[in-house]
Amino acid sequence: MLINCVAYQDGKRIGEIRPDEIHRYLAMPGCFIWVALLERDPEALEQMREQFGLHPLAVEDARHGHQRPKIEDYGDSLFIVLHLLEEDDEGLRVGEVEVFAGPNYILTIRSHAEKGFQAVRARCEAEPELLKLGSGYVLYAVIDAAVDRYFPLLDALETELEGIEDRIFAGTSPRENVEALYALKQKLGVFRHAVAPLLEAVNNLYGARAPRVCSDMKEYFRDIADHLLRLNQTIESIRDTIATAIAVNLSMVSVQENETMKRLAAYGALVAVPTMIAGIYGMNFEHMPELDWEYGYWTVVGVMVAIDSYLFYRLRKAKWL
Repeated sequence: MLINCVAYQDGKRIGEIRPDEIHRYLAMPGCFIWVALLERDPEALEQMREQFGLHPLAVEDARHGHQRPKIEDYGDSLFIVLHLLEEDDEGLRVGEVEVFAGPNYILTIRSHAEKGFQAVRARCEAEPELLKLGSGYVLYAVIDAAVDRYFPLLDALETELEGIEDRIFAGTSPRENVEALYALKQKLGVFRHAVAPLLEAVNNLYGARAPRVCSDMKEYFRDIADHLLRLNQTIESIRDTIATAIAVNLSMVSVQENETMKRLAAYGALVAVPTMIAGIYGMNFEHMPELDWEYGYWTVVGVMVAIDSYLFYRLRKAKWL
Protein backbone atom coordinates (compact mmCIF):
# COMPACT_ATOMS: atom_id res chain seq x y z
CA MET A 1 0.00 0.00 0.00
CA LEU A 2 1.32 3.42 -0.96
CA ILE A 3 1.66 5.78 2.01
CA ASN A 4 3.45 8.74 0.46
CA CYS A 5 4.96 9.62 -2.90
CA VAL A 6 6.39 13.12 -2.61
CA ALA A 7 8.67 15.16 -4.85
CA TYR A 8 11.17 17.72 -3.51
CA GLN A 9 13.28 20.26 -5.34
CA ASP A 10 16.26 22.05 -3.82
CA GLY A 11 15.19 20.84 -0.38
CA LYS A 12 11.63 22.14 -0.67
CA ARG A 13 8.49 20.06 -0.99
CA ILE A 14 6.79 20.24 -4.39
CA GLY A 15 3.89 17.98 -3.42
CA GLU A 16 2.37 14.55 -3.80
CA ILE A 17 2.79 12.90 -7.19
CA ARG A 18 1.42 9.77 -8.79
CA PRO A 19 3.70 6.71 -8.91
CA ASP A 20 3.56 6.65 -12.71
CA GLU A 21 4.98 10.21 -12.76
CA ILE A 22 8.14 9.34 -10.82
CA HIS A 23 10.38 8.92 -13.87
CA ARG A 24 9.40 12.40 -15.14
CA TYR A 25 10.33 14.09 -11.86
CA LEU A 26 13.57 12.14 -11.61
CA ALA A 27 14.69 13.80 -14.85
CA MET A 28 14.17 17.29 -13.42
CA PRO A 29 17.37 18.99 -12.11
CA GLY A 30 17.62 19.22 -8.33
CA CYS A 31 14.56 17.00 -7.87
CA PHE A 32 14.35 14.30 -5.23
CA ILE A 33 11.63 11.64 -4.78
CA TRP A 34 10.69 10.01 -1.47
CA VAL A 35 8.27 7.08 -1.63
CA ALA A 36 6.96 5.14 1.39
CA LEU A 37 5.20 1.77 1.04
CA LEU A 38 3.46 -0.33 3.68
CA GLU A 39 3.93 -4.11 3.44
CA ARG A 40 5.34 -5.92 0.43
CA ASP A 41 3.02 -5.75 -2.54
CA PRO A 42 4.52 -7.47 -5.64
CA GLU A 43 2.72 -5.16 -8.07
CA ALA A 44 3.83 -2.02 -6.26
CA LEU A 45 7.40 -3.34 -6.05
CA GLU A 46 7.44 -4.07 -9.77
CA GLN A 47 6.17 -0.57 -10.49
CA MET A 48 8.88 0.94 -8.28
CA ARG A 49 11.51 -1.20 -10.00
CA GLU A 50 10.47 0.15 -13.38
CA GLN A 51 10.27 3.77 -12.22
CA PHE A 52 13.55 3.86 -10.28
CA GLY A 53 15.51 1.19 -12.16
CA LEU A 54 16.10 -0.86 -9.02
CA HIS A 55 18.52 -3.79 -9.06
CA PRO A 56 16.66 -7.11 -9.52
CA LEU A 57 18.54 -8.83 -6.66
CA ALA A 58 17.61 -6.09 -4.22
CA VAL A 59 13.98 -6.22 -5.37
CA GLU A 60 13.95 -9.99 -4.87
CA ASP A 61 15.26 -9.62 -1.30
CA ALA A 62 12.64 -6.97 -0.57
CA ARG A 63 9.87 -9.13 -2.01
CA HIS A 64 10.73 -12.13 0.18
CA GLY A 65 11.66 -10.19 3.34
CA HIS A 66 12.93 -11.83 6.56
CA GLN A 67 16.46 -10.58 5.87
CA ARG A 68 19.20 -9.93 8.38
CA PRO A 69 20.12 -6.25 8.86
CA LYS A 70 22.49 -5.33 6.05
CA ILE A 71 23.61 -2.63 3.63
CA GLU A 72 24.39 -3.69 0.06
CA ASP A 73 26.06 -1.46 -2.50
CA TYR A 74 24.80 -1.62 -6.11
CA GLY A 75 26.95 1.10 -7.64
CA ASP A 76 24.79 4.24 -7.72
CA SER A 77 22.29 2.81 -5.24
CA LEU A 78 22.11 1.13 -1.86
CA PHE A 79 19.78 -1.51 -0.47
CA ILE A 80 19.37 -1.41 3.32
CA VAL A 81 17.48 -3.74 5.65
CA LEU A 82 16.69 -2.62 9.19
CA HIS A 83 14.87 -4.45 11.98
CA LEU A 84 12.15 -2.48 13.73
CA LEU A 85 11.55 -3.68 17.30
CA GLU A 86 8.27 -3.01 19.08
CA GLU A 87 6.95 -4.26 22.40
CA ASP A 88 3.74 -6.29 22.54
CA ASP A 89 1.99 -8.66 24.96
CA GLU A 90 4.18 -11.62 23.94
CA GLY A 91 7.52 -9.82 24.13
CA LEU A 92 9.28 -8.13 21.23
CA ARG A 93 7.73 -8.00 17.77
CA VAL A 94 10.27 -7.81 14.96
CA GLY A 95 9.35 -5.74 11.91
CA GLU A 96 11.43 -4.73 8.94
CA VAL A 97 12.01 -1.74 6.76
CA GLU A 98 13.76 -2.08 3.43
CA VAL A 99 15.28 1.08 2.02
CA PHE A 100 16.34 1.70 -1.58
CA ALA A 101 18.57 4.77 -1.79
CA GLY A 102 19.70 6.23 -5.11
CA PRO A 103 21.25 9.53 -6.21
CA ASN A 104 17.87 11.31 -6.20
CA TYR A 105 15.38 8.98 -4.57
CA ILE A 106 14.51 7.08 -1.40
CA LEU A 107 12.06 4.18 -1.31
CA THR A 108 11.09 2.67 2.07
CA ILE A 109 9.01 -0.49 2.54
CA ARG A 110 7.79 -1.03 6.09
CA SER A 111 6.37 -4.41 7.12
CA HIS A 112 5.13 -6.00 10.38
CA ALA A 113 5.63 -2.74 12.29
CA GLU A 114 2.98 -0.30 13.49
CA LYS A 115 5.07 2.84 13.96
CA GLY A 116 6.03 4.53 10.71
CA PHE A 117 8.42 7.31 9.75
CA GLN A 118 6.04 10.26 9.49
CA ALA A 119 8.04 12.07 12.16
CA VAL A 120 11.22 11.49 10.15
CA ARG A 121 9.64 13.05 7.06
CA ALA A 122 8.48 16.05 9.11
CA ARG A 123 11.98 16.42 10.57
CA CYS A 124 13.59 16.36 7.13
CA GLU A 125 11.11 18.82 5.64
CA ALA A 126 11.83 21.18 8.55
CA GLU A 127 15.53 21.21 7.56
CA PRO A 128 15.57 22.16 3.85
CA GLU A 129 19.29 22.96 3.88
CA LEU A 130 20.06 19.35 4.80
CA LEU A 131 17.25 17.90 2.70
CA LYS A 132 18.86 19.64 -0.25
CA LEU A 133 21.65 17.05 0.09
CA GLY A 134 19.12 14.48 -1.11
CA SER A 135 18.97 10.77 -0.41
CA GLY A 136 22.08 10.67 1.81
CA TYR A 137 20.44 12.86 4.47
CA VAL A 138 17.09 11.05 4.31
CA LEU A 139 18.85 7.69 4.56
CA TYR A 140 20.69 8.95 7.65
CA ALA A 141 17.42 10.21 9.19
CA VAL A 142 15.64 6.87 8.62
CA ILE A 143 18.46 4.75 10.06
CA ASP A 144 18.93 7.16 12.97
CA ALA A 145 15.22 6.98 13.83
CA ALA A 146 15.24 3.17 13.75
CA VAL A 147 18.34 3.02 15.98
CA ASP A 148 16.97 5.58 18.45
CA ARG A 149 13.91 3.36 18.99
CA TYR A 150 16.18 0.64 20.38
CA PHE A 151 17.31 2.68 23.40
CA PRO A 152 14.04 2.83 25.44
CA LEU A 153 13.39 -0.87 24.78
CA LEU A 154 16.88 -1.76 25.97
CA ASP A 155 16.45 0.45 29.05
CA ALA A 156 13.25 -1.47 29.82
CA LEU A 157 15.20 -4.75 29.63
CA GLU A 158 17.77 -3.39 32.09
CA THR A 159 14.99 -2.37 34.49
CA GLU A 160 13.38 -5.81 34.17
CA LEU A 161 16.73 -7.47 34.89
CA GLU A 162 17.21 -5.36 38.03
CA GLY A 163 13.78 -6.47 39.28
CA ILE A 164 14.66 -10.14 38.74
CA GLU A 165 17.95 -9.67 40.60
CA ASP A 166 16.06 -8.21 43.56
CA ARG A 167 13.70 -11.19 43.55
CA ILE A 168 16.61 -13.65 43.56
CA PHE A 169 17.81 -12.36 46.94
CA ALA A 170 14.28 -11.91 48.28
CA GLY A 171 13.76 -15.66 48.51
CA THR A 172 11.16 -16.00 45.75
CA SER A 173 10.67 -19.13 43.64
CA PRO A 174 13.99 -20.08 41.95
CA ARG A 175 12.11 -21.70 39.06
CA GLU A 176 10.22 -18.49 38.31
CA ASN A 177 13.46 -16.51 38.44
CA VAL A 178 15.22 -18.83 36.00
CA GLU A 179 12.24 -18.74 33.62
CA ALA A 180 12.20 -14.93 33.74
CA LEU A 181 15.95 -14.78 33.10
CA TYR A 182 15.71 -17.09 30.10
CA ALA A 183 12.81 -15.04 28.69
CA LEU A 184 14.95 -11.93 29.10
CA LYS A 185 17.84 -13.69 27.39
CA GLN A 186 15.61 -14.46 24.40
CA LYS A 187 14.63 -10.79 24.10
CA LEU A 188 18.28 -9.82 24.27
CA GLY A 189 19.00 -12.24 21.44
CA VAL A 190 16.49 -10.35 19.30
CA PHE A 191 18.37 -7.13 20.05
CA ARG A 192 21.71 -8.69 19.13
CA HIS A 193 20.36 -9.86 15.79
CA ALA A 194 19.16 -6.33 15.08
CA VAL A 195 22.20 -4.36 16.26
CA ALA A 196 25.37 -6.38 15.64
CA PRO A 197 25.02 -6.85 11.84
CA LEU A 198 23.89 -3.25 11.42
CA LEU A 199 26.93 -1.93 13.28
CA GLU A 200 29.22 -3.78 10.90
CA ALA A 201 27.30 -2.48 7.89
CA VAL A 202 27.12 1.17 8.99
CA ASN A 203 30.88 1.23 9.57
CA ASN A 204 31.23 1.00 5.77
CA LEU A 205 29.22 4.18 5.18
CA TYR A 206 31.70 6.73 6.51
CA GLY A 207 35.13 5.31 5.71
CA ALA A 208 37.43 6.01 2.81
CA ARG A 209 35.33 3.81 0.54
CA ALA A 210 31.95 5.19 1.51
CA PRO A 211 29.25 4.83 -1.17
CA ARG A 212 28.60 7.85 -3.35
CA VAL A 213 25.11 8.24 -1.90
CA CYS A 214 26.63 8.81 1.56
CA SER A 215 29.72 10.82 0.55
CA ASP A 216 28.37 14.13 1.93
CA MET A 217 27.06 12.61 5.18
CA LYS A 218 30.05 10.70 6.58
CA GLU A 219 30.02 12.51 9.94
CA TYR A 220 26.33 11.73 10.41
CA PHE A 221 26.76 8.03 9.70
CA ARG A 222 29.73 7.96 12.09
CA ASP A 223 27.35 9.28 14.77
CA ILE A 224 24.95 6.40 14.04
CA ALA A 225 27.85 3.95 14.32
CA ASP A 226 28.67 5.43 17.73
CA HIS A 227 25.06 4.89 18.88
CA LEU A 228 25.14 1.31 17.62
CA LEU A 229 28.43 0.71 19.41
CA ARG A 230 26.90 1.92 22.68
CA LEU A 231 23.91 -0.34 22.13
CA ASN A 232 26.15 -3.30 21.39
CA GLN A 233 28.22 -2.71 24.53
CA THR A 234 25.04 -2.44 26.63
CA ILE A 235 23.72 -5.67 25.12
CA GLU A 236 26.95 -7.50 25.96
CA SER A 237 26.87 -6.08 29.50
CA ILE A 238 23.28 -7.23 30.04
CA ARG A 239 24.14 -10.61 28.56
CA ASP A 240 26.98 -11.08 31.05
CA THR A 241 24.74 -9.94 33.91
CA ILE A 242 22.04 -12.43 32.91
CA ALA A 243 24.60 -15.26 32.85
CA THR A 244 25.84 -14.20 36.29
CA ALA A 245 22.27 -13.92 37.62
CA ILE A 246 21.46 -17.44 36.42
CA ALA A 247 24.60 -18.78 38.10
CA VAL A 248 23.79 -16.91 41.33
CA ASN A 249 20.22 -18.19 41.27
CA LEU A 250 21.41 -21.78 40.88
CA SER A 251 23.93 -21.21 43.68
CA MET A 252 21.13 -19.91 45.90
CA VAL A 253 19.19 -23.09 45.17
CA SER A 254 22.22 -25.18 46.19
CA VAL A 255 22.64 -23.15 49.37
CA GLN A 256 18.97 -23.65 50.26
CA GLU A 257 19.27 -27.38 49.63
CA ASN A 258 22.38 -27.55 51.83
CA GLU A 259 20.58 -25.70 54.60
CA THR A 260 17.69 -28.16 54.35
CA MET A 261 20.03 -31.15 54.49
CA LYS A 262 21.83 -29.70 57.51
CA ARG A 263 18.54 -29.23 59.34
CA LEU A 264 17.42 -32.76 58.53
CA ALA A 265 20.77 -34.16 59.69
CA ALA A 266 20.55 -32.14 62.94
CA TYR A 267 17.04 -33.35 63.71
CA GLY A 268 18.14 -36.88 62.86
CA ALA A 269 20.95 -36.61 65.41
CA LEU A 270 18.54 -35.38 68.08
CA VAL A 271 16.23 -38.34 67.47
CA ALA A 272 19.08 -40.89 67.21
CA VAL A 273 20.24 -40.63 70.83
CA PRO A 274 16.85 -41.41 72.48
CA THR A 275 16.25 -44.08 69.86
CA MET A 276 19.57 -45.76 70.69
CA ILE A 277 18.97 -45.73 74.45
CA ALA A 278 15.37 -46.85 74.11
CA GLY A 279 16.54 -49.58 71.78
CA ILE A 280 18.92 -50.94 74.41
CA TYR A 281 16.15 -51.13 76.99
CA GLY A 282 13.86 -52.74 74.46
CA MET A 283 16.05 -55.84 73.97
CA ASN A 284 14.22 -57.76 76.75
CA PHE A 285 17.30 -59.17 78.53
CA GLU A 286 16.42 -60.54 81.93
CA HIS A 287 19.62 -59.67 83.82
CA MET A 288 19.89 -55.89 83.40
CA PRO A 289 20.97 -54.11 86.64
CA GLU A 290 18.78 -51.10 86.01
CA LEU A 291 15.55 -53.09 85.69
CA ASP A 292 15.08 -53.41 89.44
CA TRP A 293 16.38 -49.92 90.27
CA GLU A 294 13.71 -47.58 91.61
CA TYR A 295 15.06 -44.49 89.84
CA GLY A 296 16.25 -46.23 86.68
CA TYR A 297 13.46 -44.97 84.40
CA TRP A 298 13.83 -41.32 85.35
CA THR A 299 17.60 -41.53 85.21
CA VAL A 300 17.51 -42.88 81.65
CA VAL A 301 15.01 -40.20 80.59
CA GLY A 302 17.18 -37.52 82.17
CA VAL A 303 20.28 -38.80 80.39
CA MET A 304 18.43 -38.68 77.06
CA VAL A 305 17.19 -35.14 77.71
CA ALA A 306 20.66 -34.00 78.77
CA ILE A 307 22.38 -35.46 75.72
CA ASP A 308 19.76 -34.05 73.34
CA SER A 309 19.97 -30.64 75.05
CA TYR A 310 23.73 -30.62 74.61
CA LEU A 311 23.41 -31.66 70.95
CA PHE A 312 20.76 -28.99 70.34
CA TYR A 313 23.05 -26.35 71.86
CA ARG A 314 26.02 -27.36 69.72
CA LEU A 315 23.96 -27.62 66.51
CA ARG A 316 22.31 -24.25 67.17
CA LYS A 317 25.71 -22.71 67.78
CA ALA A 318 26.94 -24.15 64.50
CA LYS A 319 23.81 -22.64 62.82
CA TRP A 320 22.52 -26.01 61.68
CA LEU A 321 19.25 -25.27 63.45
